[in-house]
Amino acid sequence: MTSLGLYLTKKSVNRAMVSRRTGISQARLSQLTSNESTKLRADELYLIALAIDISPGEMFEEIFKDLKLEND
Repeated sequence: MTSLGLYLTKKSVNRAMVSRRTGISQARLSQLTSNESTKLRADELYLIALAIDISPGEMFEEIFKDLKLEND
C-alpha cells in the first residue's frame, strides 16, 4: 500500500465518494493507493484533499514525510 493509501485508510475515507467529488476514476485511485510506482500528481493530491476536507499542505506533509534530502 502507498503512503496515500495508508493515509486514506487511517482517515477512513470512502474512495467512491472521493472519485465522485474529484472526477478521479476509481481505477486511478486504486493505482494511487496500492501501486508504489504510480506517481501522484499535484492536482490529484489537491482535489483529494478538498474532497475529504483536509488542508492540501497537511496531506502533502503527511504523505511525503519520509522524503529526505541526500547528504552532500
